[in-house]
Amino acid sequence: MTKTPRRPASGLPDKETLLRFLREAGEADKSDLARAFGLKGAERRALREMLRELEAEGKLGKRGRKGFSEAGALPPVGVGDVVERDADGELYVRLVDASSDAPRALLVPDKSGKVGPAPGMGDRLLVKFERGTDGWEARLVKKLDSDGHRVLGVVRKSARETRVEPVDRRSKDTLIIPPLLAEGLKDGDLVLAAVEKGEQRYGPKRGKILEHIGKEDDPRAASLIAIHTHNVPMGFSEAVEREAEAVELPTLKGRDDLRQVPFITIDPADARDHDDAVYAQRDDDPKNEGGWIVWVAIADVAAYVTPGSALDREARAKGNSTYFPDRVEPMLPERLSTGLCSLKEGENRATLAVRMVFDKEGRKTGHRFHRGLMRSHAKLSYEQAQAAIDGVDPETGTGGPDDTTGPIMEAILYPLWNAYRTMLKGRLKRSPLQIESAERRIRMAPDGGIVAIEPRKSLEAHRLIEEMMIQANVCAAETLEQKKVPLIYRVHEAPSQEKIFNLADFLSTIAMPWNKGEPATTKRFNKLLDQTRDGPHAEVVNEVVLRSQMQAIYSPENVGHFGLHLDRYAHFTSPIRRYSDLIVHRGLIRALNLGKDGLTDREIAELTAIADQVTQTERRSMAAERDAMDRYIAAFLQDRVGATFNGRITGVTRFGLFVRLEETGADGLVPVSSLGDEYFVHDDRAHALVGERSGRRFTLGRTVEVKLKEATPVTGGLLFEMLSEAEPRDPNAPAPRLGMRGRDARPGGGGNGPPKRGSKRPGGPKPRNDGRGGKPSGGLKGVRKGKRR
Repeated sequence: MTKTPRRPASGLPDKETLLRFLREAGEADKSDLARAFGLKGAERRALREMLRELEAEGKLGKRGRKGFSEAGALPPVGVGDVVERDADGELYVRLVDASSDAPRALLVPDKSGKVGPAPGMGDRLLVKFERGTDGWEARLVKKLDSDGHRVLGVVRKSARETRVEPVDRRSKDTLIIPPLLAEGLKDGDLVLAAVEKGEQRYGPKRGKILEHIGKEDDPRAASLIAIHTHNVPMGFSEAVEREAEAVELPTLKGRDDLRQVPFITIDPADARDHDDAVYAQRDDDPKNEGGWIVWVAIADVAAYVTPGSALDREARAKGNSTYFPDRVEPMLPERLSTGLCSLKEGENRATLAVRMVFDKEGRKTGHRFHRGLMRSHAKLSYEQAQAAIDGVDPETGTGGPDDTTGPIMEAILYPLWNAYRTMLKGRLKRSPLQIESAERRIRMAPDGGIVAIEPRKSLEAHRLIEEMMIQANVCAAETLEQKKVPLIYRVHEAPSQEKIFNLADFLSTIAMPWNKGEPATTKRFNKLLDQTRDGPHAEVVNEVVLRSQMQAIYSPENVGHFGLHLDRYAHFTSPIRRYSDLIVHRGLIRALNLGKDGLTDREIAELTAIADQVTQTERRSMAAERDAMDRYIAAFLQDRVGATFNGRITGVTRFGLFVRLEETGADGLVPVSSLGDEYFVHDDRAHALVGERSGRRFTLGRTVEVKLKEATPVTGGLLFEMLSEAEPRDPNAPAPRLGMRGRDARPGGGGNGPPKRGSKRPGGPKPRNDGRGGKPSGGLKGVRKGKRR
């Protein structure tokens, strides 16, 4: 029995009384009913007959093996499978082991805000069923362990059978699709399949198709695979789209008129969502000689996305926008993300802006937030702004101001750059972590093909916006702390002792001293990076320092931001694409009495759950974006199998070497079993594979030449053959710290050998040191707008 209804009168009930009891109870089996009505002997037999008659009349439905429910009803709590996704991306659940009368129910989020991985097609869930205004709803309680029964794969058809081969290179679950279920499937179809329950214990598993996703050779397949593999939410529900269409631009009522402040936006050339604008001017206060006033205006998303609305619920479930080379899965519908919230040139826009004051040494001496109405005076790309500041190149005759930047050089661009160079003094004194990382971008053709994979330039314009966003984020955290309003911080802990010891062990192998007992600080890391920047170990030291860092997270508890060397920090500058920033905006509105749409008491109570969720959704997006990038690169290199490339060893494991190609930044594996005619064992202290007999070694950071042996776009795997010889034994190197031979790979595939062919670097995402509001960076790992750090 699912819940306790009013106790009925004893004795055999009539049909209406029985149905009324089941309506209140939700569901019950025969024993529950007999016990509730006090039935024994002949009355129990009469009850069974009555149940058969009601079922034949279509008034009862089976629920499970023995349970009954009123036809068309669902129990208060039950186990259901996700069986359908509609055109809007909404998921529908059907009760497990129920008869055909059991209705499907719309899946809605858990009210508590505790959210794990997003459900997907074929998932099994524990849900609470409720009648909603538009039919049954299934409110998620938790996702049950069913991921092992779903396979995202490619259909392979032959005369004998139809198989689904997994796209996940770690999976071995090839499924056989029975002929009746394989009708309509074509070779190369990209599908989501489920393992069929059956008695077979050996041989390939039987499967069924849950969803047809696309074609293997579709140029968009890489992002589609990543979206479905990581359960990235797609699209928006009708309710959300209706709310988005209904919103209107706020008036000046209750807002400051900032339309005469000549803000400009500086973004990537292809950006469509402009969530921040900047302006700077000399401070005319005689007490602040040489100082600057810097404005940062951010889209006032909180004016449109209010707590508890459908827009808010879906934005919270998504957590953030996810960016792929060929598409974006936005957190907000386009009506907002590229429309009313985007700070478009020449159009009135609602804003939450901060006016900051800096002295001549770059120290922030004060700030004030304004909720206002603004108008962008110009839309520039990073390259456009930088070219204007740099002037005409005397060798090429290119560059310099254009029709857009020319008229605003004196009034806007020069003051912005001069203010930034003053702010830079403060940044240098603060000494944030200065890790460098060359990023690459995939340039797509209109038909979805890949034109090129290019290095992404780091410009001073990137760093200008970065520093202004950092300072605006600091202002938000300081204000909320001062007003004693709880908030979600962006925190980044100092490296763990274990990571520091591992770093020191490695540095000893290249004769670089590092005192394990001395506290790790950004200044120490930066000194190490400066000492090696122009030497042969520059790239490997940069890589090892990056890996020694912790991963930034969201938390209502503040521990500071190690990488930026800041005591308090919050994300405020990108509310169009990060839910964390929207929460900070609402906190500021509440703290400063800027409106009635501020942070609610309920949200304050749920801050820990919200912080955990947006941390999870950020990592989900990072993993999906990385997987898609791997697949696009493998597709780009597929026609160059057999070609040779220069690269650098970026990872050393007991099963092989990971090599990053100079030309494209692509990572691939050289299996240890292919390295030579002796055992190569893993020296984890020196980050090297060492020949057991000869002492020859392959070390982290070494430049090598490799041949591309395999490129598998559907899995994103690259397999290389090492062409460079191992380095000779180093007589001055410390004795290698070797593992047990049984754990190490042997020539010809002995030992554990390499992982599945086409494999790539194991584990989760590399550590991200978070810079600030998601803008490009010349210090920490550089990211473009639309990426997280």
